[in-house]
Amino acid sequence: MGNLDIHMGKLKKNAFRYSKIRGETASRIRIPGGVIDAESLGKVVAIAEKYGKGVIDITNRQGIEIPGIRLEDMEKVNKEIQSIIEALEINQKEPGMGYPSSGTRNIQACPGARLCPFGCYDTTAFAQRMEKTVYPNDRHVKIAFTGCSNDCAKVRMADFGIIGMTEPQYDPDRCVGCEQCINFCRRRSVGALSLVNGKVVRDTAKCVGCGVCVAYCPTRAWTRSREHYFRLVLLGRTGKRNPRLAEDFIKWCDEESILKIVKNAYAFIEEYIDPNAVEHKEHVGYIVDRTGFEEFKKYIMEGVKLPEMAEVTDRIYWGGKHYDRF
Repeated sequence: MGNLDIHMGKLKKNAFRYSKIRGETASRIRIPGGVIDAESLGKVVAIAEKYGKGVIDITNRQGIEIPGIRLEDMEKVNKEIQSIIEALEINQKEPGMGYPSSGTRNIQACPGARLCPFGCYDTTAFAQRMEKTVYPNDRHVKIAFTGCSNDCAKVRMADFGIIGMTEPQYDPDRCVGCEQCINFCRRRSVGALSLVNGKVVRDTAKCVGCGVCVAYCPTRAWTRSREHYFRLVLLGRTGKRNPRLAEDFIKWCDEESILKIVKNAYAFIEEYIDPNAVEHKEHVGYIVDRTGFEEFKKYIMEGVKLPEMAEVTDRIYWGGKHYDRF
């Protein structure tokens, strides 16, 4: 390796991982929404064989890591991944210099309506739109999308979890009273449907907008709403001190409001992040724990215009284990 002088903070910001093996690093490839074209994936393989050890790590957040890259080859790898960055339409500052930041983690998504019969929306498209809204950014934020309340993407472990919803539309003229929707709502969801005078009634307060009734109705008496809605959950996390699941914040939210809320959160972080935090990557949840939820809510709701049917939680209380308290 010679006398190569490496600034580790700069290395990590450039999306290279610090390695326990002296003189080596790993290149992290962003794949917002978890979808990469076959040609770009082939280029990842070629880089792994040329500069790495011929292996690829798939991360928990649907990204890719190419381990075994020599520190002196980082500039070469940055040039090689340029076409991948362009193909995935990742925002950049200087073409050919790799990723401009790695703070905001890869934005993940389940397959959603592209592949899944239960998906209420195109999770990949929304994730990619969110990527363009918030990246590049140095702040440690995790964002995840799931197509329905099954939460296959485990978004309740992210700072911002977006769960797809639909407002089921009922046509009583097509209903034959078979009770298929009622049975499956009880068995696979929350039991929000009941039969009254031969017709199905939906408990709107109980309904989670999962669309199970739509999927199992044999006569299409139930259909999805033309509008897409979302449940936004906040500030789930893993970690050493206080792991916890995200809690509900808004039910029946719209796409534009979610984009605005998440973008506003970065302004909150800039205002209140601990200047002594290691590499300025204090988790947003810990910042909210210090400042209080009301201040956080004030920031994230700035300029947000929610749909009329949106239901907003006034106050959120998080639980979880507290390993830092004895």
